[in-house]
Amino acid sequence: MPDLPPIARKFILHWGEMGARWGINRTVAQIHALLYLSERPLHAEEICETLDLARSNVSVAVKELQGWGIVKITHLQGDSRNHFESMKDVYEMFRVITNERKRREVDPTLKLINDCLQDGGKPKASEAYVRERLESMKEFFDLAVNFSAQVDKVSTPALVKAAKMGDKALRLLGLS
Repeated sequence: MPDLPPIARKFILHWGEMGARWGINRTVAQIHALLYLSERPLHAEEICETLDLARSNVSVAVKELQGWGIVKITHLQGDSRNHFESMKDVYEMFRVITNERKRREVDPTLKLINDCLQDGGKPKASEAYVRERLESMKEFFDLAVNFSAQVDKVSTPALVKAAKMGDKALRLLGLS
């Protein structure tokens, strides 16, 4: 990784490893880390050279990051190439990622659970336990989706303030 400070290299490699653990392609995560750390938008060739990646890998990865809504194309005066930049606001970035994961993972699962629970007439006795488990999971997902929607309406400064309150907030709510 030429022209990168050691701490940037270390973070980019780690972010790639974490991405793989979260189900995100390692290259996609590394490119995201590079763009997040970059002071300026980068064009594809710079990304290729910096991370020693093939152009096709960079192209696919950048499209994936754009699909997540955390990287956008920028055009620079006098340069016809597309340049890419990551969101810089960590809080907003994680809101976008959370909402996208909900759309891609939670929503289809909740739809499937609802479909399973609405399938055909009177449940058989052998299905009772399965239906009970699915109802329990549906209740959890409904609660999580509703809570997430409420949190999404709260401003970042208010969320940061609440998070910094920690145990004080729990005591205020009578939960500790």
